[in-house]
Amino acid sequence: MYMKFKIVVFLVLYVGLSACKNKQEEGKVHLYLIGDSTMANKSEKRYPETGWGMVFQEFFNKQVIVDNYALNGRSSKSFIGEGHWSKVLNRLQPGDYVFIQFGHNDEKDYRPDLYTFPFTTYRANLEKYVHDTRGKGAYPILLSSVVRRHFNDKGTLIDSHGLYPLVTRMVAEAMNLPFIDLQFLTERKLIEMGPEKSKKLYMCLESGEYPNFPEGLQDNTHFNNFGAHEVAKLITEDLNQKEILTNYIK
Repeated sequence: MYMKFKIVVFLVLYVGLSACKNKQEEGKVHLYLIGDSTMANKSEKRYPETGWGMVFQEFFNKQVIVDNYALNGRSSKSFIGEGHWSKVLNRLQPGDYVFIQFGHNDEKDYRPDLYTFPFTTYRANLEKYVHDTRGKGAYPILLSSVVRRHFNDKGTLIDSHGLYPLVTRMVAEAMNLPFIDLQFLTERKLIEMGPEKSKKLYMCLESGEYPNFPEGLQDNTHFNNFGAHEVAKLITEDLNQKEILTNYIK
């Protein structure tokens, strides 16, 4: 009898909490983020490494909920193949937004589980994300990849993404949807800062600077906390210019 009472109490509390949560989220806009490690959440053990998706919420008012589903090491192919996209798709409601940023890992031809050819598989995957999102009454937004901090000995920033950003742009134009050229925006930022100052954006750490990396680190792909905020700022500024979500941006 006591066990039955506990079960009833648990169910009442569960239903009550669910109803409260639904009420709190009623009328709010969800932004779902899907992509790779440059966007993804990081553990405390990796601090100061920060995906820009971790800080994206800070740039919006309380009417927006950012749901960051980006994951380290995923490509447009593996994110679907491992079932991560289906989890997002099952949650999508009309009026939600999906920010789609892949490319970093699609180019890894030594990893057949990740690699996609730009004009075929990669394009088809992006088109699937767009079709699926629109099928739910939600709004897809395509983003090109952030640049890697790769300057040559002359101080010239070198591209490392090949055709993937171009194909992303082509899909956006062909399917008539917003495109945030994050490659261009971050490229311009790095060139403006130069080879040395741009280290402040990335995981370029000195020995003893952070407890999690006592020997230091030279990672020119992933952002620190400052860099993630700068990237998120670039994105929201572009959204404002395109008059997307402007009523929700701080």
